[in-house]
Amino acid sequence: MKTIRLTAAQAMVRYLANQLNEDGVPYIAGMWAIFGHGNVAGIGEALYGIREELPTYRGQNEQSMAHAAIAYAKQLGRRRAMAVTSSIGPGALNMVTAAALAHVNRLPVLLIPGDVFANRGPDPVLQQIEDFGDGTMSANDCFRPVSRYFDRIMRPEQLLTALPRAMRTLTDPADCGPVTLAFCQDVQAEAYDYPESFFARKTWRFRRPEPDVVEFEAAVEALRAAKNPVIVAGGGVHFSGATDTLKAFVEKHQIPVVETQAGKSALAWDHGLNFGPVGVTGAESANLVSEKADLVIGVGTRFQDFTTGSWALFKNPSRKILALNVQAYDSAKHDAIPLVADARIGLEKLSAALGDHKFGAPDAGLKASWFAKADAVTAAPVDSNSLPTDMQVIGAVQRASRDNTVVMCAAGTMPGELHQLWKSKLPLSYHMEYGFSCMGYEIAGGLGIKMAEPDRDVIVMVGDGSYMMMNSELATAVGMGVKITLVITDNRGYGCINRLQMGTGGAEFNNLYAHTNVSPMAIDFAAHAASMGARSHKVSSISELETALDAARAATETTVIVIDTDPYPTTGAGGYWWDVAVPEVSARKEVTQARAAYEAALKERN
Repeated sequence: MKTIRLTAAQAMVRYLANQLNEDGVPYIAGMWAIFGHGNVAGIGEALYGIREELPTYRGQNEQSMAHAAIAYAKQLGRRRAMAVTSSIGPGALNMVTAAALAHVNRLPVLLIPGDVFANRGPDPVLQQIEDFGDGTMSANDCFRPVSRYFDRIMRPEQLLTALPRAMRTLTDPADCGPVTLAFCQDVQAEAYDYPESFFARKTWRFRRPEPDVVEFEAAVEALRAAKNPVIVAGGGVHFSGATDTLKAFVEKHQIPVVETQAGKSALAWDHGLNFGPVGVTGAESANLVSEKADLVIGVGTRFQDFTTGSWALFKNPSRKILALNVQAYDSAKHDAIPLVADARIGLEKLSAALGDHKFGAPDAGLKASWFAKADAVTAAPVDSNSLPTDMQVIGAVQRASRDNTVVMCAAGTMPGELHQLWKSKLPLSYHMEYGFSCMGYEIAGGLGIKMAEPDRDVIVMVGDGSYMMMNSELATAVGMGVKITLVITDNRGYGCINRLQMGTGGAEFNNLYAHTNVSPMAIDFAAHAASMGARSHKVSSISELETALDAARAATETTVIVIDTDPYPTTGAGGYWWDVAVPEVSARKEVTQARAAYEAALKERN
């Protein structure tokens, strides 16, 4: 057997560079890296040696680098991914939040934090935590509950099994999620005689599981028995590449579609059978259809709380749930009829089994009524003397966008309003991280989206709260020449949570700056963005915002547009109940009243 002597770090990066996807391109598109003593000598030297084949990108924060990598994979429908390396200690722990985000959203990212010395020689090494009762414990064990696969590389030959397992997890449609390889720093630099065959190019196929015969028959029987079915389109439709299949299926069988946050843009907003967003942040049209459905067909959705209105939405007493999902865990939720299969394959087979069977599509007037309300709240304001609403900002961005625009967000007010109001024309033109709803994902995520699809126009919608949490990758985007457009809505605090606080009877407290223990803050976000090299504007009206957006599209560099907004108004129409526990005991009558309403809603759901 022919061998080649390499350090463990050199072997790892060479192996990764030779793993291909079905399109024949490297599956790992690059490595994000911040070097420290725990990875610079081993992994840093290895990356330098292979920099032409496996590019290395330098970000400003380990968490945001991982966010960029995750957004890259999401925007490409999990067809490619990126890796992220850090030193041990704080650098590694910075990535744990991003690992959780990827875990919740079932997105691939390879995390490679440095670890303590396997030989224990310099114990305790700089940044090493010490468990008094367990010598094998390190800070990297925090990754275990938020990784789909975790391994600690303590000998160089462990890579021979760990790396294929990592790739299997990253490319598996059911188990897909973050992989963590905690890489002991002395082992990174240790040499080993690796088989040359280990570095041969390998193509990883994205498996498309066929449905079980018995499950399939039960699913077809449930469909044939239904009178008013509805399809809940989730993120799995995108990951399966099943958007065209979904369109053909619903047109042939005349079944209405409602979309989750992850599934939005699976069907064009103006398609006659797309009844809009569903659930807590949903449209009246989608929620009314869902309430009456006797068969709820989940396609690639995990039926999370916001989608189901805390399971109060599907009110038909005879309703059943059919869950078509590649992951058996999701297909068995809430006593569903399971159909474990790839979304595209499952829809194709169901369509063939149904033949020419058609259902009666709901009244199109429901959809027309909803969009009339949506258009009203997103229209440019008549009164220019008051602060614009977030909905009016969305309207301006919508009018300035094109079919190839990707609008993205993650947390705060905008996810709910965008889900309700944004009109997505093409698949993957709506990029929302709402599984973890992680403040700080937005700017790094926008960078990752643009890297994934350079020809798309990327507009990042971010509130002042998220911007303050994590904005440093704006400098990275500028430095890399990756053009994105940021629209910062400044409502001077956490407007979304302030409204939730008020809605559950609470006093306004510790959310808007005006209600905190700090002096009222007036942060110059435009100046801050300019200091990092971006083109920046502070606009004072919706008309000025539209002018700035037109200029941003024509520009070649990253643009930041800041606009003050009113923290109180919301769309008003649409939406659904959400189970947010209200205190049973309070001195405030508002809380007592909210508790009574909460208990009544619980009784209605149960």
